[in-house]
Amino acid sequence: MSEPAPDWSKALPPSLEDFAALAEAALKALPQPFKGFVGAVQMRVLDFAEDEVLDDLGVQDPFQLTGLYQGPDLRNRTVFDPAPAPSMVFLYRRAILDEWCEHGDVPLGELIAHVLIHEIGHHFGLSDDDIARVETGE
Repeated sequence: MSEPAPDWSKALPPSLEDFAALAEAALKALPQPFKGFVGAVQMRVLDFAEDEVLDDLGVQDPFQLTGLYQGPDLRNRTVFDPAPAPSMVFLYRRAILDEWCEHGDVPLGELIAHVLIHEIGHHFGLSDDDIARVETGE
């Protein structure tokens, strides 16, 4: 006997606060020593990247950018640097929701964790290619 279909008629999309809670849970679930190296990275959840950010990155469609790391990476910091700007990870809710709908078979929390971990990889100084190799085990 199959289960009845869920009633979606009153369902609401996850809020910015819901996304932040899922990202915090993913951050807390990071294994050591990675969790210790993340340090004081600040996290913000927005619906979309700001127009200036999209322009700087050459991104035409705001749905194409699910996350962004801003700040100096750990590889390039030295004790001689002036006080660095805070390291920030941005998660873009609407773009992540769009990707989640396209996949259809990935839990939302898992996708948010994936985007967060990808952006934290940039904090560690990894390129997109480096992160892809880590994810595929190459």
